[in-house]
Amino acid sequence: VQLQASGGGLVPPGGSLRLSCAASGFTLRDFTVAWFRQAPGKERDRVSCISSKDGSTYYADSVKGRFTISADNAENTLYLQMNSLKPEDTAVYYCAARSGYGCYDSQFFGAWGQGTQVTVSS
Repeated sequence: VQLQASGGGLVPPGGSLRLSCAASGFTLRDFTVAWFRQAPGKERDRVSCISSKDGSTYYADSVKGRFTISADNAENTLYLQMNSLKPEDTAVYYCAARSGYGCYDSQFFGAWGQGTQVTVSS
C-alpha cells in the first residue's frame, strides 16, 4: 500500500491549487480516503474525506465551499481542488486511507502519503 501526494506550492491569497494523491498496491474506491493538513506547531487536522461505504463526502467547516475532494477510479488517484485559498490554509497536506467506512480522526488511518507543502502568501 503506497500513497504519493503532489501538487503543493506557493500561491497568493485567493488563488487555487489542485493536490493529487496516487495510490498503488490497493484499489482506492475500496477504502475510505481523506486529506489532512498540519500547520507548524499544530495538530494534524482532517480537511476532507470520502467514505468507501457510499461515497459520501466530509469537509471541515473551515474549507466548506472552497475545497472539493474527488477520486478518479480509473487513475486510482485522489484529488483535492482548493480555491479561494487563505493564508490560514498554509500547511503540509497529507493524503491517507483506511479500510473502514468512517471518516474518523488521523489515528484511525493506517496508510499515509509523504505530504506536500501548501503556502498561501503574497
